[in-house]
Amino acid sequence: MEFVAIVTALALLQYTWFSFHVGMMRQKHGVAAPAIHGPAEFERALRVQQNTLEQLVVFLPSIWMYAHFANPLWAAGVGAVFVAARFVYRASYLRDPASRGLGFTSGFLATVYLLAGGVVAAGIDAYARLA
Repeated sequence: MEFVAIVTALALLQYTWFSFHVGMMRQKHGVAAPAIHGPAEFERALRVQQNTLEQLVVFLPSIWMYAHFANPLWAAGVGAVFVAARFVYRASYLRDPASRGLGFTSGFLATVYLLAGGVVAAGIDAYARLA
């Protein structure tokens, strides 16, 4: 489970960096909080941070559920794919939002794998306890 904890920490540090980047873009472009509109460079950074938060809501419980009920090493490996995919998403989105597909899809599929696998493994465990 240590590797799952490390990947979890990496995902949270990544999100923290993305949030810090939004703050830097606010300062650079003079966009005072709580404004969410400004130059495209600022808005793209904000959307990367917001979308990453939206993805973390599903990713974090999924990685831990998969690790607990299925396999912690696989959970960590697939979780690392999620973290890498978020970097690809960020680079693509900041350059051209229309090019974000690979990063978004890769991270989304990693999360779906963890969630579905965790639910199936939990169901198998629950069924075995009832039998």
